[in-house]
Amino acid sequence: MRGRGPYWAVDPGPPLRDIGCFAVVARCLSFSRAAVELGMSQPAVSQAVARLERAFGLRLFERTSREVQLSDAGKLLLPYAEALLDQAAAFSAEAARLAVPSGRTIRLAYCPMVGSLAARVARRFARRSPGVEVELQTAGWSTATAELARGTAPVAIMSTPFPPGFATTARFQVPVSHLAVPASSGLARATRVRWEQLRAYRILLPRVRPPGSVWAQLAARLRGATHSPMGSDDLDDLAGALDLVAAGQGLLPAPRLLVETVRRPDVHFLPIAAAELRMTYGLVWRQEQASKDVMALVQTVQEILRTPGGLTR
Repeated sequence: MRGRGPYWAVDPGPPLRDIGCFAVVARCLSFSRAAVELGMSQPAVSQAVARLERAFGLRLFERTSREVQLSDAGKLLLPYAEALLDQAAAFSAEAARLAVPSGRTIRLAYCPMVGSLAARVARRFARRSPGVEVELQTAGWSTATAELARGTAPVAIMSTPFPPGFATTARFQVPVSHLAVPASSGLARATRVRWEQLRAYRILLPRVRPPGSVWAQLAARLRGATHSPMGSDDLDDLAGALDLVAAGQGLLPAPRLLVETVRRPDVHFLPIAAAELRMTYGLVWRQEQASKDVMALVQTVQEILRTPGGLTR
């Protein structure tokens, strides 16, 4: 009985083949053209539409010797037919995808600022291990730490301080060499700035500054300056902080890598004299998840960093 009992006992209704014939005739407004498109004979298409009309007691098309037009009922039912056919096609495509065994994947979380390095790692690793796919995930310091702790990302490229209990390698340093200032400000016309001058300005720093991080060192060095939050609790959301710089809400000490990879007409990067502070990055992974694939990824990062221009090329 229609509408009663479990879903597998419900009257399935007309076959999708007949509904598909109706939808194609409605698009072509011609039984002969629809038959060519479907690879069927014209009588077979006409019979499919006729079965639908008998099943529902409705007239789907108004036919004359010269033309075929949708009836009012046909116009109302066509969107439902198209949606049903789309769902059936999606079902078939997903079933086909699931029937093919998927390859292995390994997730690499990485700080947004080292995106070019992460992309290069994925490209080289694909050549090195064709059966394994690197899934790239942008993750600032806080997110990367959480991903490593949960085990959802076995490997991360992140800044110090590295979370305790994890293996680390492939360390590299990026100097904090510039100050990001609004391009429209008078300060943008200076040739360089000294650290002690920054105490007179509002400086953007993350709210969370773990001991040992360059941000903790900057906060200590700029003691007495007005500090404003970067807009994110994450240590690595420097690209987002540039929006605040452009809006005139503060100045941002910027690592050289940011200066080399970001071009914004509303932000000027002013060199800092004697810029000895450095941000340290490295590859961090869970030792208990040190599979063959993880170690191959570690070796790939090490190889890239040993080549000239490994960070940005």
